[in-house]
Amino acid sequence: MSARSWFTPVAVRLRTTHPYVVDTALAALVLFAASLQWIFPDEGDDPLSRLGWLLGAATAVPLVWRSRAPFVTACAVSVATPAQAVHHAPPPDVMYGGLVVLYTMAARGTPLQRRFMLVGWAIGVSVTMLHKEGAQPFEYAFQLLSVACAYALGMLARVQRAYTAELEDRARRLERERTADTARATAQERARIARDMHDILAHAVSLMVVQAEAGPVVVRSDPARAEAAFEAIAAAGRDAMSQLRRILGVLKEEQCNGTSPQPGIKGLPALVRQVRESTGLRIELRAEGEPRPLPPDTDIAVYRVTQEALTNTVKHAYASSATVELDWTEEALTLTVTDDGRGPAVPGGGHGLIGIRERAAACGGDARTGRGPDGGFRVVVRLPVGDRQAAPG
Repeated sequence: MSARSWFTPVAVRLRTTHPYVVDTALAALVLFAASLQWIFPDEGDDPLSRLGWLLGAATAVPLVWRSRAPFVTACAVSVATPAQAVHHAPPPDVMYGGLVVLYTMAARGTPLQRRFMLVGWAIGVSVTMLHKEGAQPFEYAFQLLSVACAYALGMLARVQRAYTAELEDRARRLERERTADTARATAQERARIARDMHDILAHAVSLMVVQAEAGPVVVRSDPARAEAAFEAIAAAGRDAMSQLRRILGVLKEEQCNGTSPQPGIKGLPALVRQVRESTGLRIELRAEGEPRPLPPDTDIAVYRVTQEALTNTVKHAYASSATVELDWTEEALTLTVTDDGRGPAVPGGGHGLIGIRERAAACGGDARTGRGPDGGFRVVVRLPVGDRQAAPG
């Protein structure tokens, strides 16, 4: 596991559950960086006064409330920075606190707050540089460029957060649609099974009733026919039980797999089209080699693995395109799903990827997941095509 893969989810959890901890650490870091210039002044600078220390601290300490009150924090830091220069306290070469609040307001502020803060800081930089002795034009340009860069990074974070929220919303909608489709299909399949069971039982019981009603008469008049009648009753019962076992076995398998009826490889174009229309993700479906009939469990597994891989792409990968490839050989079918996103934070983790491996193993195959050769995330599943009974065409 890389350091980045470990640190990213930890930082996200800290920022979400303990914002004060993150903001306090940030304020301490900014105060330390700014105070280095005051602790070790340039030759000829006067020692920093008590007021200068207070104003310097005011450019960093308010960052503790950055998450809870971003605009108030930004205003406090924005006033303290030029005030420090006006009171002849040497301003820092880099206005760390100001850059942080500019980034914060660009990322979280309203349009009016962002414009107000941008104009205010342009004025503040001018005031600060005018009160800095011996300031050179390039220093003024550097400060303005720093302001512009901090604001641009904040806007980039805003756009990224909005894009992420939109992807998560699309993924939730897709999940709801899939759940609704599953519920409808399950209800239809249960109704079909109920009809089949009714027909089987009605037919068998009718035969048994007819034979049983004729039994007493036949026993007295023709014992040989009576024996045949009893055998017919037993045969009807055995046949009904056999058919019921098959139906109940199918029902149990469908309940374990979580959906009914079970789609297969022929449903992949519809699946790709549904995901593409629901999320806007560009998906290409490719096939190489000569298609062969698949055993029922393998046929279902191909569809389910593709469905789970595309769902992971939509929910976690932040991808813009994906490819589904089917490579047919005489021995096996290799399914490869790749995207151009970043994949899960922890490679190989998640219930979806575990489910993919379990489905492949149940069919006698194997699955590999991880980074693709050109970046992005890749799922490769190899399923054997043996001599087992193939799914009906």
